[in-house]
Amino acid sequence: MTSPAQHDDDAFASYRASFTEARGFLNFASYGPPSRAVRERVARLMELAGDGGPRIGGTLYGEDLRARESFARLSGFPVENVGLTGSTSLGLFQVAFGLTGGSVLVSAGEFPANTYPWLRTSAAGRARVELTGGPGTRMTPDVVARALTADTVAVSVSAVDFRTGYRADLAGIRAVIGPDRLLVVDGIQAFGVADLDWTPADVLVAGAQKWVRAGWGVAALALSPQGLERIEPLLTGWTGVTESGRYDGAEHPPLPGARRFSVSNLSPYATGAFAEALALIETVGVPTIDGAVAVHAQALIGQLDAVGVPVLSPRDRSDAAGIVVAGIPGRAAEAHAALAAADITATLHGEDRIRFSVHATTRSEVFGEAAAVLAPFV
Repeated sequence: MTSPAQHDDDAFASYRASFTEARGFLNFASYGPPSRAVRERVARLMELAGDGGPRIGGTLYGEDLRARESFARLSGFPVENVGLTGSTSLGLFQVAFGLTGGSVLVSAGEFPANTYPWLRTSAAGRARVELTGGPGTRMTPDVVARALTADTVAVSVSAVDFRTGYRADLAGIRAVIGPDRLLVVDGIQAFGVADLDWTPADVLVAGAQKWVRAGWGVAALALSPQGLERIEPLLTGWTGVTESGRYDGAEHPPLPGARRFSVSNLSPYATGAFAEALALIETVGVPTIDGAVAVHAQALIGQLDAVGVPVLSPRDRSDAAGIVVAGIPGRAAEAHAALAAADITATLHGEDRIRFSVHATTRSEVFGEAAAVLAPFV
């Protein structure tokens, strides 16, 4: 009889075996190579589409429900409150233009995908944007509390900061903003890999191409009842309304739930990839993945420490995700080129920083190799 521990070990071994990324790939915060299961699902859907059978549409467009159901289980939102959109950026634009009046608090150090929607909606005369801080600002509950005004109707944050790997305290931010303001969360640097409680959010947007490892072309958009009530489906389309197949020239009412934010039919290859990637995450569970990522991040930090490379990202697991930032003052571009020559993939950030990002499937022996490449540049 197989013990629960053995079952968990077997599931994790099967999960790891599904991936084939290059040995030196340390760049999941930019892009996560999809698994064999994802690639095979997309190929199968393409084959079905190529056959052109009379019932193929039901299979192809059934993939969006699979993705929504899996995302609902992993996020804690009801499936009727989960919709799909084309990307994290598009989802944030839909949310931003759905708010009217008041101001939205956003860090000026956010990834641009979480600033431009608010800048654009502010310029259009809807909700105004209030930027606070700058690059490297940690949006802690205290920072948020000090920046709030009586006019603040929403706060938009990243669950994990792209620049530092800082893991936001969503429950703490929820507590300081109170029940009446909306909490909008960009989850792309965390979903599927960081064991977070997502339910404090009124809006969660998470694309598929990074840590979920499903490729480009789809994101999930999950909303609380308050989010659904207060965010207008302004940037929506014909697939987000009732009786979308009745082409009568009239404007139809929005669909109930989060599907009202649908703009058009998404690629079934993208939604199928998303569904398959989310299902694979469910086979082992996010806590298991998070634990493996934390072990790898600490191992990389240890190797960087050993050769004197400064670490600029949080060291405490409770504050950090899978992002480890190395400080290379004035020589980061040279060091980045040297890493590439050694077949190690990372992201160059400016003149003094290199961002590594590790996953549960990362090969630990590459950490010492990466540190050795960087050592001469410090």
